[in-house]
Amino acid sequence: MADELVIDVYNITKIFPNSEVFGLTSQLRRAAVSVATNIVEGSQRSTLADYLRFLDIALGSLAEVGYLIDVSVRLGYLDHSKADWISVKQEECIKSLKALIKSHRARHKS
Repeated sequence: MADELVIDVYNITKIFPNSEVFGLTSQLRRAAVSVATNIVEGSQRSTLADYLRFLDIALGSLAEVGYLIDVSVRLGYLDHSKADWISVKQEECIKSLKALIKSHRARHKS
């Protein structure tokens, strides 16, 4: 899901103004990539605690994606239908990631 979000974010930001290439476009793309890369990197850590730390970072990046989508709409770079569509995907990622974190934390306490 996180990988799909990266591709979707890259596709929707293609329509952003050229003046935002080093601003909002870059920040939104980096936040989306951060979600997926932190999940992948964390999965290769040697301890569950390390893995959970990376999952928490990914969750923070998902929150950042949500905020940047909202800002993009308010600035007129993204229409409401595309924003709603990508926001649904972002929220699905949040739910899945929170479930994964909860599952691993329960296992960590055992």
